[in-house]
Amino acid sequence: MKHVAIVLAAGQGKRMNSPVSKQYLQIQNKPILCYCLDVFEQSFIDEVILVVGKNEIDFCRNEILASTSYSKLTAIVEGGKERYHSVMEGLRVIQDCDYVYIHDGARPFLSLDILDRMEEQLITEQACIPGVPVKDTIKVITDNGFVENTPDRSRLWQIQTPQGFSCSMIKEAYNKLLLEQNQNPEEFQKRIITDDAMVVETYLKIPVKVVEGTYQNIKITTLEDLKLAEIYLQDFNI
Repeated sequence: MKHVAIVLAAGQGKRMNSPVSKQYLQIQNKPILCYCLDVFEQSFIDEVILVVGKNEIDFCRNEILASTSYSKLTAIVEGGKERYHSVMEGLRVIQDCDYVYIHDGARPFLSLDILDRMEEQLITEQACIPGVPVKDTIKVITDNGFVENTPDRSRLWQIQTPQGFSCSMIKEAYNKLLLEQNQNPEEFQKRIITDDAMVVETYLKIPVKVVEGTYQNIKITTLEDLKLAEIYLQDFNI
């Protein structure tokens, strides 16, 4: 079986209020992006495709990856306007593959254990995502700020990346997404799709298995996340 990871590093990190994209910011003198690349390098993953922002390929090669050596990093490609465009650019590079793992480059604390659990599930389920149970009570509110209902917390999970799929499945799902965008843009605009699993759920109607992630597998989005990452890094063990 051939396993390929697509690492998305095309985000601008507007909520970070930084001129540097969040995945390129450093934690203890090391770019956030490199932490997950280190994990993939040590894992069973065969190849890594890195998707970066517009006009950032040379910057990433010369400024971020210049002092590193990743034998599994086979391509760096430019992403698109939206996240799903960037995923498609990564998928286009893949020619021969059984399973694809799509990961946010701003999640530095991916673990080998998560990847192992996903590999085991993908053999039978063909689509799986890591997650953790939510700790807080979640409220659904109305447009004017009043509580509408309170979902059962025992059934709510916080979903993470990487998200894994059979290669043929995820390519088919994204092809149908782009087809709808082109042929029925009004209907497409009504959809709210925030991760790869939703693309599979929406366009293929296939259930996605959830496997155990870790609470440390956070996405660096705000300055508070950077401070938390400094703490997690003290005990981080791939």
